[in-house]
Amino acid sequence: MALHNHHGAFRVPELAVPGSGHGTLYGLSFTVKDVFAVAGHRSSAGNPDWLRTHEPAAAHAPAVSRLLQAGAALRGAAHTDELMYSLGGENYHYGTPVNPHGEGRIPGGSSSGSAVAVASGSVDFALGTDTGGSVRVPSAYCGVYGFRPTHGAVDIEGVIPLAPGFDTVGWIAGSAELLLKAGEVLLGQPVSVEDQPGEIQMGKQTDAQTGEPADMRNGMRNDMRNGRQAEPHNIKPSGTQTGKQTGKQTDKQTNTHRLSRMFIPPECWSLAGQECGGYLKLGLNRLQTGSALQTAVMEIAPEGLKTWMDVFRELQGAEIWATHGAWIERERPVFGPDIAARFTWAAGLAGADHSGARSLRREFTERLRGLLGNDGCIVIPTVPGPAPLRGGDPAQLELNRSGAMMLSCIAGLAGLPQVTLPVAGPGGLPLGLSIIGGYGQDLELLSWVQEVWKR
Repeated sequence: MALHNHHGAFRVPELAVPGSGHGTLYGLSFTVKDVFAVAGHRSSAGNPDWLRTHEPAAAHAPAVSRLLQAGAALRGAAHTDELMYSLGGENYHYGTPVNPHGEGRIPGGSSSGSAVAVASGSVDFALGTDTGGSVRVPSAYCGVYGFRPTHGAVDIEGVIPLAPGFDTVGWIAGSAELLLKAGEVLLGQPVSVEDQPGEIQMGKQTDAQTGEPADMRNGMRNDMRNGRQAEPHNIKPSGTQTGKQTGKQTDKQTNTHRLSRMFIPPECWSLAGQECGGYLKLGLNRLQTGSALQTAVMEIAPEGLKTWMDVFRELQGAEIWATHGAWIERERPVFGPDIAARFTWAAGLAGADHSGARSLRREFTERLRGLLGNDGCIVIPTVPGPAPLRGGDPAQLELNRSGAMMLSCIAGLAGLPQVTLPVAGPGGLPLGLSIIGGYGQDLELLSWVQEVWKR
């Protein structure tokens, strides 16, 4: 039986794939953003011309297979922004999913349907993708939990790409406990060849093509395949940590590192303003009360967050055009005005020298990974404020988008894991509070949040 679609979360509510009938996720349901390969299903990537020019998938994406094998049942294909190139959730062709916790407000994108499906109770959890904030932003706007993993930690094969040097498979849930439970499946050991036949190769690019740090893609995956905890490759810790590991505790049973240090960057918190910042600090107090972390207020972006955002946008835009430019020029798809403008801008980046931006990305990455090590975290607002109103002024929407990107680009540039937690804001509207963890510390971060946030 097809899911009800009262909140408009699903492009294909009738899509259904049963789980294995056993496993840690047995009895739970999930949906997928309409970019994941599901055998026999034709993904739209939020655009009718993409749907028209692509064939149904021959096999499930590995991330989908993992969840099915763990017992979860797939229900529906959820809406996304056009080719995932937006943070708003308003789709020119397929409409806008209704934010269940923000009447008259956008759901956020590009994993808009995934967030709404969870927030409305249609499914227990959902798969999305996060390149520039596409899981974290809609999770914050819709008042649910969302997670972007370390870049490369979850297999992204069988997923329509946007910018491979930043793309991740993320997930959304109604509780921190379920966020961790799904993470234990998605971040576990690789599915065997026998369990996952016919992997789909979609948009895969080499490090030389993307210009990303080499360890962000293959290094992380190789560490996980070899069954050891991933460490930053070729990145030296900051001077304050050289030769000693202050406050570091190791869990011998799980071979993970307990969090012991928390950093509060004032330049990030200033974006939330006084009113929303006050509500978010209640969430911060909850984190601090539930744990014994050493806390320090410290600037992480002395260059200014706009500089970080500009670096992210340039590198992301160049990859986006390298990934989709040939298809756009060949098929001449119809895009909504805002998406069309972004692709036109991205096209202008083709052939330009991006070495300066790549150099800055390496600098930012080294700084953050060295600062956090295995036991540090950064706490920031996920977005500056509540979800903007639907159909709002384009200039104001772009201002909101820029504010969200200045916050979301931090983990994106450094390839770090980030979890967003729901916090009630002004008038009961949802806000998001985020914790960024150290490189490869995904399960430790999720476990710590689940333990601390429920207290």
